[in-house]
Amino acid sequence: MNFELIPVRLHKLAVALSHPHCWPALSLGVAPSAEHLAILRQLQVDGIIDVGANRGQFSLACSIALPRVPVVAFEPIPVEASTFRRVHCGNSHVRLIESALGETPGTATLHLSQSADSSSLLPIGRRQTDLFQNTVEVGTIEVPVQRMDDLCEYWPAKRRQLLKLDVQGFELNVLKGSVETLRSCTFVYAECSEVALYDGQALRDEVELFLTSAGFRQRGRFNDLIRKGQLIQADYLFERIPEP
Repeated sequence: MNFELIPVRLHKLAVALSHPHCWPALSLGVAPSAEHLAILRQLQVDGIIDVGANRGQFSLACSIALPRVPVVAFEPIPVEASTFRRVHCGNSHVRLIESALGETPGTATLHLSQSADSSSLLPIGRRQTDLFQNTVEVGTIEVPVQRMDDLCEYWPAKRRQLLKLDVQGFELNVLKGSVETLRSCTFVYAECSEVALYDGQALRDEVELFLTSAGFRQRGRFNDLIRKGQLIQADYLFERIPEP
């Protein structure tokens, strides 16, 4: 058992129990991503794009912190997407698209991890499996890949969106297909790695360089994951630089 995770899980359980609309999700083994609530509550946004939605944990946190803000979520793994739909079936503000996102539309091989939320369109690297238990590859599936910029019909007239990315090393690929969409975003909230966990992944500095060129600056770093004194990954919040 990973004893480091016990306080985190207890906190998530406590948050879920204090919000009755989360109780059905608990029966499915899904709790809100409580570690993001303090950040979400600081943001004034008119839409949320949840990329790498998994079973709906982040979208569930959004329903607590920003209950009236519409969410468009993306999840390509059919089993996880099915659970997402059950978790959010009573919430008219949440919409799921069962697809991956990237720079080029088509289909791609998704590498399934023993821990589903560690699955990726990139091969799972040795360092990932060394650092994190139960993340070895257990198979592959073919999934649809779309460009975010081809889907702007799902967030018409939005000007202050939050784009959340949790795509296991594929962040830069998603962003390269989202140049137009980024113009409708005020914030990008991305899990980025400081060391390579997936083969061919872009690290935090490359993601930050791309976002800087798109008019964003880093506002903060949260939820540090540290091993043996080294920062492995964290959640980074980027904010659009106001025009003069």
